Amino acid sequence: MASLWRAVSGSIENQTDYDGVEFWSNPERTGWLMKQGEYIKTWRRRWFVLKQGKLFWFKESTITRVSKPRGVVPVATCLTVKGAEDILHKPFSFELSTRADTMYFIADSDKEKEDWINSIGRSIVQHSRSVTDSEIVDYDNGKR
Repeated sequence: MASLWRAVSGSIENQTDYDGVEFWSNPERTGWLMKQGEYIKTWRRRWFVLKQGKLFWFKESTITRVSKPRGVVPVATCLTVKGAEDILHKPFSFELSTRADTMYFIADSDKEKEDWINSIGRSIVQHSRSVTDSEIVDYDNGKR
């Protein structure tokens, strides 16, 4: 739980949270989102990258292999991702919840918000610890 808290706080102290994930190459989704700071509750624009079950964020949109994420959330620890306009009273907002924390984001449009919710939701299902590889059925070829 401490490593999740460290990751969610935005200060990654070790690379084990993202070792092996080439976040700079062929991500599942990228884009600008507003993210609320954990300690100072101001909204900051960050570049987000979703890849291999991890949601990374950066200050800049130019990402290379030497880029250092400002934070990362392993989506397998997430319970829900859903709209949050009724909570934040801000358009295009959504929340991502773990057992320990809820993070809030604001997209630039309703379509962007829905695309992020769908992509993160799909990633949560794919990387959930409640489904093992042996339980995943490839409907074209039978079991994997």
